Amino acid sequence: MSESDTSTGHEPAQHEPVKGHDVYRSGFVAVVGRPNVGKSTLMNALVGTQIAIASSRPETTRKAIRGIVTTDNAQLVLVDTPGIHRPRTLLGQRLNDVVEESLADVDEIAFLLPADQEIGPGDKRILSRLRSQFAKKRDDGSFAWKIPLIAIVTKIDELNRQELIEKLIQVNEFADFTDIVPVSALEHDNVSEVRDVLIENMPEGPQMYPAEQLTEEKPESTIAELVRWAFLEELDDELPHSLAVVVDSIEYPDPDDPESDGKAHVLVSIYVERDSQKPIIIGHKAEHLVKVRKKLRTPVNRIVGQKAKLDLYVKVAKDWQSDPKKLERLGF
Repeated sequence: MSESDTSTGHEPAQHEPVKGHDVYRSGFVAVVGRPNVGKSTLMNALVGTQIAIASSRPETTRKAIRGIVTTDNAQLVLVDTPGIHRPRTLLGQRLNDVVEESLADVDEIAFLLPADQEIGPGDKRILSRLRSQFAKKRDDGSFAWKIPLIAIVTKIDELNRQELIEKLIQVNEFADFTDIVPVSALEHDNVSEVRDVLIENMPEGPQMYPAEQLTEEKPESTIAELVRWAFLEELDDELPHSLAVVVDSIEYPDPDDPESDGKAHVLVSIYVERDSQKPIIIGHKAEHLVKVRKKLRTPVNRIVGQKAKLDLYVKVAKDWQSDPKKLERLGF
């Protein structure tokens, strides 16, 4: 996706040098936290364009999306993990497995803690999991981290100065973090400071991706995520949580075919679990499908590199969240 796609409205932080560094640093950052703490919003702000779905609904992120931030002397590959949670379905278990894989080879962890919520059991569970994988217990009972663990206190626009100071003290007492950075990704406040801290704690290493590349996602995956995001925005609370989107194919026009409309045809299947959910997705006189097509026209054109037609088909895959074969077919 190019830098202008579904832009956040701010210039991306690409290609700006970080002060005081002569060596080139690169590596993978796992962005972790419980559901709905602002992982995708922060990642989009760091990369400078929308590559991950940001929504107020928990469990919005369903795969480990990789965003790439390149500066003059560093490259960060951000792995946006699904929120770690207690699984209630086979899909939930698969999402936790995705987190496990994402953490396997990272060089650094960004642990997101929202400023407007108390540190709770979910945060403690994540900390315990990170300690078991990335820390060694010292004789005095404290933990020595094998890789840097950065606390990122999100949503600071919700607090006044005194409340923020108190929150930062709480976070400092919660774990032995390498560094703590407050941020409001939504207001774009302190995003460059987050980037700089992540770079400072990264090991030396080579550039892994071309400077202009912003994500590792394939066009099909990016379009599928955008379609799901557009329905989340359009339907809000009405949307069945069991919505899955698959791009079946992108058919490019044949320049030698006189009957071709000259557009790339993007065939998209939208799956729900029950027949009763289909009308919710389609809307009265197909209004929801029409609005989603309209909203995504420009980003989809950019992703496929030419004018495109989005063909949306709503289908039923009964109880797919708990069916191993259906989960596999839907890419989980």
